Amino acid sequence: MTAPAPTMRALVVEALAPDFAGCAVRDVPTPSPGPGEALVRVRAASVNFPDLLMTRGEYQLKPPLPFTPGLDLAGEVVALGEGVTGLSVGQAVVGGARLGGFAEYAVLSAEALRPKPDRLSFAEGAAYGAAYLSAYVALVRRARLEPGEWVLVHGAAGGVGLAAVDLAKALGARVIAASASDDKLARIQALYAPDAVVNVTGGFREQVKAITGGRGADVIYDPVGGDVFDESVRCIAFDGRLLVIGFTSGRIPTISANMPLIKGFSVVGVRAGEYGRQFPERGRENTEAVWKMANEGVIRPHVHAEVPLERWREAFELLSQRKVVGKAVIVP
Repeated sequence: MTAPAPTMRALVVEALAPDFAGCAVRDVPTPSPGPGEALVRVRAASVNFPDLLMTRGEYQLKPPLPFTPGLDLAGEVVALGEGVTGLSVGQAVVGGARLGGFAEYAVLSAEALRPKPDRLSFAEGAAYGAAYLSAYVALVRRARLEPGEWVLVHGAAGGVGLAAVDLAKALGARVIAASASDDKLARIQALYAPDAVVNVTGGFREQVKAITGGRGADVIYDPVGGDVFDESVRCIAFDGRLLVIGFTSGRIPTISANMPLIKGFSVVGVRAGEYGRQFPERGRENTEAVWKMANEGVIRPHVHAEVPLERWREAFELLSQRKVVGKAVIVP
């Protein structure tokens, strides 16, 4: 494989600002791998909501400026640092770091990389990791989902929402996909055949109650927050689990403690990355489980659009303006 040039193109966050005003594609030095690291030629990197938040300094991780965002990527190994085993130059890999994906080359810990499943394209491989790991930790580890239970997935057209629809179906649950767009719901039905769909515009409590025979949803997967969380409290089953994934609505909701007491449900926070850091062995098990399903073709991500690096803003706006079904992927 040809050695990389001394400089590369990368999306750089130079200032924290609204509307991505502090971001620009720049020529920057091509990094070199250190001990235990690998240099990857990035073929695709998916856009995640934390990437958008970091450009405004609104995410838990606040890296010093300047930095290159990009959590999930797929590409080919072009160089290995000292002591790396189990990888080879030219190998197609997938992996993730907290930063660095939106560039022609990225350095990652060798432990964060794994062979790309042959079933997945580079774009699909980049779209897979964070979304499906979040869904797995939420549904399997935190909710302890059982076959046959009703799962209401909010924001079902987004990357983490669509992954939850796909995974919950694979786990034998009965799935209600929720969105504010009939067009998106029709697309979700065509892709993953949920058991029911609900347009949340104007409210969804009574629809969910009717679908579940009056019981309510056993598990509610909520990356939206705000009003969606508030109404979810009113259509959750006794002994249900309301999973807090994020707040794409922009409002962090609150709840009176008497509600989970009277209705007998749990409000459960989900941070897949932090779960793995707190419980490293379980974290490794989680990662193995989701990639095993990818290798077997049990679950598969949907790529909405592949956008060149120079047109990165288009990919960011697809996500920020809620126009995406699945994942938008940047192709350096």
